[in-house]
Amino acid sequence: MQVHDQLAGMDAQQLREFAAGLIDRVARQDQELRYKQLKIDQLTHEMAVLKRWKFAARSEQLHGGQGSLLEETIDADLEAIGAELAALRSGAPAQPPKDQPKRTPLPAPLPRIEVRHEPERTVC
Repeated sequence: MQVHDQLAGMDAQQLREFAAGLIDRVARQDQELRYKQLKIDQLTHEMAVLKRWKFAARSEQLHGGQGSLLEETIDADLEAIGAELAALRSGAPAQPPKDQPKRTPLPAPLPRIEVRHEPERTVC
């Protein structure tokens, strides 16, 4: 109600100045609002572009000489696998020979103690 009382006590010239001040204030706030909204839109667009650049499928494409390097590596791997298959087919045994156990048996004079653990109950 204070603003209403102030308006009631103003003459025409003061009301015009007050209205002009309010119009200027609204214009400044409107300009500030547009600037902030434009900045938000710019940042949102920039984030979308960066996400697209980082996570898009084109980021997984090979550029320049990388494709030929990959193809050479794949060809070398295929040749090595082919050589391994040829060696396996040429008569190498299917299973490697079993190795002898590494541990030596316990000595015969060593005393053997047999411990049996019986359950407390045998009825369920």
